[in-house]
Amino acid sequence: MNIENKAVNTIRMLSVDQIESANSGHPGLPLGAAPMAYALFKNHLVRDSKDLDWGNRDRFILSAGHGSALLYSLFYLFDYGLSLDDLKNFRQLDSKTPGHPEYGHTRGVEATTGPLGQGVSMAVGMAIAEEKLAALYNKDDLKLVDHYTYALVGDGCLMEGISNEASSLAGTLKLSKLIVLYDSNKISIEGSTDLAFSENVRKRYQALGWDTFLVEDGNNLDEINEKIEEAKKSDKPALIEVKTKIGYGSPREDSAKAHGEPLGQENRKSTREFFGLPDQDFYVADDVRDHFKKIVEENTRKAAEKKKIEEEYAKKYPKEYEDYKAAFNLEKKELLEDSYYDSFTKDMATRSVSGEVLNKIAKDNIHIFGGSADLGPSNKTMLKGEEYFSAENRAGRNLTFGVRENAMGAITNGILLHGGLKTYAATFLVFSDYLKPTIRLAALMNLPNVYIFTHDSIGVGEDGPTHEPIEHLAMLRSIPGIIVLRPADGRETAAALNLAFNSKNTPVVLALSRQNLPQLENSSRDIMKGAYIIKEEEGELEKIVIATGSEVSLALEAAEGLKGVRVVSMPSMELFDGQSFDYKEKILPSKIEKRISLEALSSFGWHKYIGTKGMAIAIDTFGASGKGSEVFERFGFTAENIKRKIEEF
Repeated sequence: MNIENKAVNTIRMLSVDQIESANSGHPGLPLGAAPMAYALFKNHLVRDSKDLDWGNRDRFILSAGHGSALLYSLFYLFDYGLSLDDLKNFRQLDSKTPGHPEYGHTRGVEATTGPLGQGVSMAVGMAIAEEKLAALYNKDDLKLVDHYTYALVGDGCLMEGISNEASSLAGTLKLSKLIVLYDSNKISIEGSTDLAFSENVRKRYQALGWDTFLVEDGNNLDEINEKIEEAKKSDKPALIEVKTKIGYGSPREDSAKAHGEPLGQENRKSTREFFGLPDQDFYVADDVRDHFKKIVEENTRKAAEKKKIEEEYAKKYPKEYEDYKAAFNLEKKELLEDSYYDSFTKDMATRSVSGEVLNKIAKDNIHIFGGSADLGPSNKTMLKGEEYFSAENRAGRNLTFGVRENAMGAITNGILLHGGLKTYAATFLVFSDYLKPTIRLAALMNLPNVYIFTHDSIGVGEDGPTHEPIEHLAMLRSIPGIIVLRPADGRETAAALNLAFNSKNTPVVLALSRQNLPQLENSSRDIMKGAYIIKEEEGELEKIVIATGSEVSLALEAAEGLKGVRVVSMPSMELFDGQSFDYKEKILPSKIEKRISLEALSSFGWHKYIGTKGMAIAIDTFGASGKGSEVFERFGFTAENIKRKIEEF
């Protein structure tokens, strides 16, 4: 057995040993895919194991995140900072080797993966970011940004619709530095993929605008290396189908049982024998250890050569280099001058305010780069005077995702994971359902993604109940670790965008109106506390009306002339919940039990503020089709009706 095969077999068995130690995991992928992963890490992936956050590194995403034991074996052997004890603690509480890779938890992990299809879709975002930053900073003589993005996918990733959405855009954009290795073993949890997945994947990807390659024998390192080199020369994204056997070398080879359960002691022993390794847990031979040490040294040398280019760039173009480095730090700054918050005087939809504010912020911040799922003009998210980012124009700043909301969420996550850019994703609030999995992952990874969701209520009107969000804010508010903002007017909206584009580690959702809203005399730009008193009560406090967004002006109109009624604007439940007891008591005194929530959406979640004795004026059915004003009237959202309800309460 030559040293390379021995190294591959060591990776395989380290992965199996992790899974057996935990009595939990997925041995099938590591046993089959170890050769392609080894070839990639040894010969192609330019990374410095001592500087894993280096901006110009190649990226690698294990989209098939259930194969995490393979990734941890690689990280251990390639000196990414994992110890043998870390491998022995696989899938244990608080270990560095969790069941699926977690970004920010284990050094070297580029993205949190596990939900299939998400990883390769985030890889598309990383490849977009590389191209965009290259257009911003590369000079004819020096390429500051010049690296590849690799992903390893399985059949499951390619069955998920999100991967096709993202891959379609990647082909359209000709992301030539994106290379995807496809672990093609024709087995899923329920059995042969022929049961549900009989298409020709390579032909599908050719139709999507990719170059495709085939490796017939997944154990042939020379062939794998040859195809990766060919893929690097393509002017398109590349898919390399590598035919493998799931659970290779084990008694469960080519079976569904190899996918997601430990091999068992006897099967592990016979697998070791097949690979010619001694019957010893977590075994790494001295010559294999020396072999990996030499590879690490060579990889460090390759990285050092690229870093020399960076050093030369810094000397020749110091201002540009300083700007490039600063872009990765997400420094917080006041994006708007104080007077700007008060500049809105006429009735405006908050989506229109948002469009003006976004353009103002982006004008002086070249790293803001995002777009909409084919709704830019409606979402008001087009950057005026800027062109589209395309295969022909990498300098464009408007990124259109097409009608691909799910992929949009993953791609913008990938852009942020790459670093150097601040991005946003836009669509109608009702279509946030399509983005839910990606918003959840953004929260898990502490990514400051900005979601601009417009048409936020039954004010959508004529488009009818299919386009009128009801339960969507409740859904978004239920996701841990995000901030949802539903501003009431221009001042609150400008503050919301300033907060969103200054966020360093929290996703921010903006819910914005289609219909025009008045500018409110006493609204506040200080929305960081989540809620504030927008109208003080006359006389002794008896009742509190809590409203958000378009219903704040309605609450103010309804409360006009009523004694003892306080109106609270609550643009963000999450920010309010994070305040001190004293502040919350000041806004919502516990002794006042007559509380009314007012929001033209689901009542779900409001009872934590209004209590069991409170009244939720909300919509807990689907909407209706008609003029927006008439639909509001149909559901009782008029000042006269609200005033009557307040008085009778």
